[in-house]
Amino acid sequence: MRWESWGTQWRSSYWFVTFVVWLGILTDLVVYSIIVPVIPFELESLGYSDVSTLTGWLMFTYSAGLALSTVLVSMLAEKYQSRQIPLLIGNALHIGAQIMFMEAHKYWLMCCARVLQGIASTMVWVVGLALISDVTPEAQVGRQLGLAISGLTIGTLMGPPIGGALYSRFGFRGPFILGTIFAFIDLIGRVLIIERKLGPSSPDEEKADAEGHEPVVETQVQAPSFARVLITLGRSPRALVAGFIGMAYGLLTGLQDTIISLHLNKIWGLKSSKIGLIMLAAVIPTILAPPIFGWLSDRHGTAWIMLLGILFTIPWCGAMIVEETLGLFIASYALQSFFMSSVVSPLSAELAAVGRSIEGIGYAHVHGVFNFSFGLGATVGPVIGGQLYDHFARGFMASYVLLMAVLGCGAVLTLFYSGDVSVAFQIYHRGALKLVERRRNTVT
Repeated sequence: MRWESWGTQWRSSYWFVTFVVWLGILTDLVVYSIIVPVIPFELESLGYSDVSTLTGWLMFTYSAGLALSTVLVSMLAEKYQSRQIPLLIGNALHIGAQIMFMEAHKYWLMCCARVLQGIASTMVWVVGLALISDVTPEAQVGRQLGLAISGLTIGTLMGPPIGGALYSRFGFRGPFILGTIFAFIDLIGRVLIIERKLGPSSPDEEKADAEGHEPVVETQVQAPSFARVLITLGRSPRALVAGFIGMAYGLLTGLQDTIISLHLNKIWGLKSSKIGLIMLAAVIPTILAPPIFGWLSDRHGTAWIMLLGILFTIPWCGAMIVEETLGLFIASYALQSFFMSSVVSPLSAELAAVGRSIEGIGYAHVHGVFNFSFGLGATVGPVIGGQLYDHFARGFMASYVLLMAVLGCGAVLTLFYSGDVSVAFQIYHRGALKLVERRRNTVT
């Protein structure tokens, strides 16, 4: 029995693909977040000053690598129609970046490693989500994307407390060794995947399936140019709004990761291990948010779920500014994280719907929009957060006021432009029907 034909059914199933992408996202977020609570302390131990600014630039380089590589990755993934090879390349980059960062004693080398981590992240976020959209029936896309994206919250949950504990016990190399182990486990799943897209089969494919062989498919197809993709997506209000929401989510993530540790240390005197536990307590409620809200978006549409998630996020961002008690801060942080994470699954399903509705646009293109916009927000977020925190007396408050303003704009855009039928139109239409009915009753 050939290796390629072993376990063909389960290796090509959308459930296995979802699991592998989930594992890839979890690994990506563990690798990303495991060093968040330790970077400021490591930079201080190396003799650097202006730690908040340098931490912000480290986050910047990661996000810059993610954003800048998105265009090339998404275009090549659609041109060559191969999902597995980019996933394997991304895994190799993850392992290499971990080793480079682990041995880095110079700041510039740390930045280079973070750029490689950003490129590796692009592979799983663009190509992995596109692969799920390829192999999953349309009616279950939101649910499967939500399950895969739950790796984001679990990885974020695991990374900081583990990183803080390993740093305290084993030093700077400890977190990176664990991240490398995760990457090797992830590699096994990516190797096992068999790509089999939904859609009408050609006679050659049907014959190959009947004989028990893998169909031979053309590896390169005529794909639109990058300029054509941008022009096409630029004409879609849904795609533009989804990109803005992705940018807002990236801004929140990048800004928050830069200043949270510094704020907790300044106000309550916490060190890396306790800061990791705070992040753990805050992220636990978000574990089930992506699959639950992905399932809800399949049943009730994406626009309502996205809008409510954003609206409920804003007040808890404001509550995080209050410096009364640590318990209030943790509760506010947890609720803010929960409601913002509820937006990601319907946002991914919204982009998949955009890909299906526009001829010539593939899933890698639209998921590339999310990755690029998220990367853009996560690129400027750390820089803005670091600068505001360093140069304003109430820099933490200024950062969160900015976040609330951006999220408010996102809520307005979602109200009018997201979904097959916008929330604003649904509200107006229902109100108009009730008004007509009331007038009819008055006349009769």
